[in-house]
Amino acid sequence: MFNMAPKKTALKKSLGETTMLKRSVSTRAKKNSDVKLVDESSKRKAVSPLKQLSKRSAFGDITNDADLSKKIATNKKDSKKNVETISHVKKNLKESENGNKAVMPHKKTGRSNIPTFPPKVQMAKANTKPEKVHPSSVSKPKCDKTEVLTSVRVKSPDSTDNELYLTAVEELGSSSKKLTTKDEERKKVLLPPPGVEDFDAENMGDPVQVSEYAMDIFSYLKEREAKFAIDNYMERQTSINTAMRALLVDWLVEIQENFELNHETLYLAVKLTDIYLSKVTVSKETLQLVGAAAIFIASKYDERMAPMLEEMLYVCDGAYDKKELIRMEINILNKVGFELGIPLSYRFLRRYARCSKVTLPVLTLARYILELSLMEYTFVSESDSKLAAAALLLALKMKEISGWTKTLQYYSGYSLEEIQDLVFKLNDMLKMKPKEALSTVRNKYSHKIFFEVAKEPVLAEVNL
Repeated sequence: MFNMAPKKTALKKSLGETTMLKRSVSTRAKKNSDVKLVDESSKRKAVSPLKQLSKRSAFGDITNDADLSKKIATNKKDSKKNVETISHVKKNLKESENGNKAVMPHKKTGRSNIPTFPPKVQMAKANTKPEKVHPSSVSKPKCDKTEVLTSVRVKSPDSTDNELYLTAVEELGSSSKKLTTKDEERKKVLLPPPGVEDFDAENMGDPVQVSEYAMDIFSYLKEREAKFAIDNYMERQTSINTAMRALLVDWLVEIQENFELNHETLYLAVKLTDIYLSKVTVSKETLQLVGAAAIFIASKYDERMAPMLEEMLYVCDGAYDKKELIRMEINILNKVGFELGIPLSYRFLRRYARCSKVTLPVLTLARYILELSLMEYTFVSESDSKLAAAALLLALKMKEISGWTKTLQYYSGYSLEEIQDLVFKLNDMLKMKPKEALSTVRNKYSHKIFFEVAKEPVLAEVNL
């Protein structure tokens, strides 16, 4: 059952500095045949009021095209003409080698049916020397017709782009050898220092891992962090406070769970919300609208099937209409400059965990720590890459595993001295008494599917 931010009427009540926004929105159990109540013990799923959607063919109906038969006949005719042309070229080339003059076919209009060859492979007369006929092959003792055919693309001027070509297939072998050489040189340049496991080299044969570019990709993301840095914007906000922001993030986590969205979608939505709040002063009635529009944008960017607009309005329990949500979506995109490739701490965490080859329970514990930090305003101004490194180190310490190894230092780019203060802050966050209004993340990671990492004992002190 949903527990979300309240309607506008409830939000208009005066709130003190320490009074947090109470969520009174729940799944509407009205007399509606389209809405079904879901058992809380089962997997929570967002219930959409729109169940009947129209279906559409992927390619449309092509049987109604009156000129379809004509088009098919024309294509067959052009294709046949093109094949005959290529056969004629091969015959002329053979006659040219025997000393006979090559006769090019012509249409009735007098225009040549074969395009003019490039100068370096232009047809020559029978008495021309081989050196002058093919300047590109001077170093070779002999130039046969196979070499000419593989160097020329022959195409009829009346044919379409998807018709037959004579292509130089033999040239692919030399280019692939060059790429292999470059890859070997690149591996030598990016060779990690002694004592560091070369994770990218081990996965070089897997094209999905893009091991050749992984280091460059994450180095580029670290460089872009400065562009999306967030300052202490709460000093400029007059109607909202840190408690309201924490409640909004908790609501976003619940939406991510109910719609079964990716974790990257959640982190991007929180980032978009903070960037917008750092540039625009909003009222407490508009705060939920900002969060809803942010996760709607993030879903379009990261999900294969993003929630519908009506579903986002539904989870807001009618607090806003369609025009308001679309207008807020446009405002957020304008404020971020339509740049959604924002560096996220979750992506850095997965990279560090994979390179250090930690177990899935350790990674899940680090994800739990990182997701809890989303609700804490004190971590808003921290670097995402550094925050991910600190969360992973704290998870390793809580599981009593080796600390900050050379491999982690190499792939993260941070030394132990650079992240130790952040590790202490994250551990202090875990030691705080849980708040009943902010229990979504703890309940989520208390499930067996997440190895019940939320029940892991908290360290009294962190020894690094």
